Amino acid sequence: MDCNSLGDCADDRMVRIYEYLDGALTLGDLKDVKAHLDHCPECTEQYDLECIIRSVVRRSCQEAAPQQLKMNIITRISQIRIESGH
Repeated sequence: MDCNSLGDCADDRMVRIYEYLDGALTLGDLKDVKAHLDHCPECTEQYDLECIIRSVVRRSCQEAAPQQLKMNIITRISQIRIESGH
């Protein structure tokens, strides 16, 4: 499978890579994209970059807010409630 069969376009290739990463492909398509990634440095580079981005986003979403930030938000909400009479 070469880039032509993926659309010969960076956007089309990325759609297939996203589908591959999301597990949204049929078994046949999954095998085809995997085989392509094994032989295409350009697509493998895009795949690796997307894996890094997803990893960073996943890690960022799991980090807890600092306690001081939480306290500042609670304090500000309380002030707004007092000022608005609620």
